[in-house]
Amino acid sequence: MYSSKITGVGHYVPENIVTNEDLSKLMDTNDAWIEERTGIKERRHIKKGDGNSTSIMGVKASRIALERAGLKPEDIDMIVFATLSPDMYFPGGGVQVQEMMGMRTIPALDVRNQCSGFVYSLSVADQFIKTGMYKHVLVVGSENHSGGLDFTTRGRGVSVIFGDGAGAVVVSRNESNEGGILSTHLHSEGKHKDELALQGPTTQHWVPEIITENDQENIPYYPYMNGQFVFKHAVVRFSQVIMEGLEANNLTTQDIDMFIPHQANLRISQYIQHKMKVPDEKVFNNIQKYGNTTAASIPIALSEAWETGKIKEGDLVVLAAFGSGFTWGSVVIKW
Repeated sequence: MYSSKITGVGHYVPENIVTNEDLSKLMDTNDAWIEERTGIKERRHIKKGDGNSTSIMGVKASRIALERAGLKPEDIDMIVFATLSPDMYFPGGGVQVQEMMGMRTIPALDVRNQCSGFVYSLSVADQFIKTGMYKHVLVVGSENHSGGLDFTTRGRGVSVIFGDGAGAVVVSRNESNEGGILSTHLHSEGKHKDELALQGPTTQHWVPEIITENDQENIPYYPYMNGQFVFKHAVVRFSQVIMEGLEANNLTTQDIDMFIPHQANLRISQYIQHKMKVPDEKVFNNIQKYGNTTAASIPIALSEAWETGKIKEGDLVVLAAFGSGFTWGSVVIKW
């Protein structure tokens, strides 16, 4: 059995900044209301015609990750692409990345685990590396939320939270066999599937167009979230799966050098941080700038934390996510 390690990280977010004040012009909300409940000050949204899409942003983040890993597209053996907002229902974003980057006819796997998508995808990559089947796996998390949000007062409870962006990592065989991904832990509980869900079309052809074409208002096409219910479950599952990962490696919360939670809500992250007694300097949050980018949130944060020198060789890094499904998971890494 081999071990795996992250050898390159990268991220991309659209240039268009949307502040809380900007949203207050579209719906009955304000900066204080949004920041108090979520911690978010601004987020990035794709602008019509700016050339971005879920897959294209994924490619932009991937090119950075490959360059930092010292690899070329032809070196990649597999793509794992996580998103809830694909350019098309099918085919998935993975094959689009393969084509746009000029890669070999390698496998491209799409993962639909929403906010836990990147953690699930990292686990998949880790297993393929461990068994010796592949040497380099590209893992991408990318989301275009803005194309499918309800920017009216009716949808403010959800729409103020989400932003667009992409993050990517290269997972490679750990030739030194020291450190790397120590373990991954995944869970799901489908009985709560309706508490955070979407039943609708794609971000390329969304509700306003459908309403116009069919002269009706089909609300189930917009995302629904039972916010308080999700919060209560998130704080429990986050704690459980983090401790599961630490205990599996005979570690404690005091051993953590950098904790990067899925950027769902700053209040959730702070609750977990205080519960685990992890100091501020060992937690990385960037939801204030980008909002919740679902499958992209952890790789974007991981990339920023690395860029700013907050993650160094030898550090113990813990990733954790919770989201729709419900699904949740954690990853313990010796960087």
